[in-house]
Amino acid sequence: MTLTIWHNPRCSKSRQTLALVEEQGTAPIIRTYLEDAPSADELRAVLAMLGIEPRALMRTKEALYKELELAKVTDDDALIEAMAAHPKLIERPVVIKDGKAALGRPPEAVLAIL
Repeated sequence: MTLTIWHNPRCSKSRQTLALVEEQGTAPIIRTYLEDAPSADELRAVLAMLGIEPRALMRTKEALYKELELAKVTDDDALIEAMAAHPKLIERPVVIKDGKAALGRPPEAVLAIL
């Protein structure tokens, strides 16, 4: 039973989610995804687990999203490649456990897979 969190320690929601996971008695693998970016294939796998489209995993209010004009992009693969190249665009935190994933917004949303 491995649990991984894509974590940004500067993000309050990410810190809250990590604390919630630890309160459940789980010692997660912490992946600081800004430094250790997920590959396009990893993003595809997580999107499938979440059951969402790529844009739903993107921080659309991020300045970089606007700079790259990603609102105009309709190709899912291009959006996934943009997240792999610029992990700052990935919404956080993402918790992955046993083939399931949850987005910690709100942090309590991850309880469903714990």
